[in-house]
Amino acid sequence: MLDIGSPAPDIALEDTDGQAVSLSGYRGSHAVLIYFMRSTTCPICNRHVQDLIRCRDEFAAENVRVFVAVPEERQEAAAWKAKRQVPFPVLVGRGGTPHEMVGLSRKVFGSMQQSGDVLIDSEGVVRHAHGATMPTGGYDKKGILAAVRGLRGSRRSAGPRQ
Repeated sequence: MLDIGSPAPDIALEDTDGQAVSLSGYRGSHAVLIYFMRSTTCPICNRHVQDLIRCRDEFAAENVRVFVAVPEERQEAAAWKAKRQVPFPVLVGRGGTPHEMVGLSRKVFGSMQQSGDVLIDSEGVVRHAHGATMPTGGYDKKGILAAVRGLRGSRRSAGPRQ
């Protein structure tokens, strides 16, 4: 799992339209929140996505772009996104799952997909990272919202750019 305060790796993902998505593309302009679903068939993860949708105005007000990462293939992810009317970009891996790229795969009698959330500020620094094996613990709403509100303070203290 990523360490809070560390630079975020530039993860190569793609959206359900097949377009490349790079975290570094948001540096200097937006913070990025990625929610990693255990799977698109997980009812608990789907409830978490619905909660993210309900909070989208708060995220937008704080200049945070929200993404949902799934372990499924692009076509399956696109069908899920359309069926659930998810307004956020849905990401899949270009080589391996997005989960593996941030350390959300646990080896216990094989491989177990974990769920979690990561907030990266507009400078590319990890401000929140949370993961869990059980989907009930994979969405840290309080931690996310606290970290998002903390972005406001870090923008003020950074002062104007040269």
